[in-house]
Amino acid sequence: MTKADIISEISTKTGIEKVDVQETVEAFFKVIKTSMISGENVYVRGFGSFVVKKRAQKTARNISKNTAIIIPEHFVPSFKPAKVFVDKVKSNSKIVSVEA
Repeated sequence: MTKADIISEISTKTGIEKVDVQETVEAFFKVIKTSMISGENVYVRGFGSFVVKKRAQKTARNISKNTAIIIPEHFVPSFKPAKVFVDKVKSNSKIVSVEA
């Protein structure tokens, strides 16, 4: 499902025009992005948490030059689904697993 699909479905279910729904969805994502960029975590009860995780400094290898490089500590965005959400997905029998 894409963002356009989400906007279309919300518009259909609520009767609100697609343009208004799109502005709202864009504003929602913008708030999450700016909050995480400033170091704040975002918690949505029953859905999950958008958290900023710290990655420690580590040594990696450049295999083409056979040299070691240092990757400095940095922060990455992460999503942790709520337990209620995970349980509902696990109990859903409609999901078909795709095996490689």
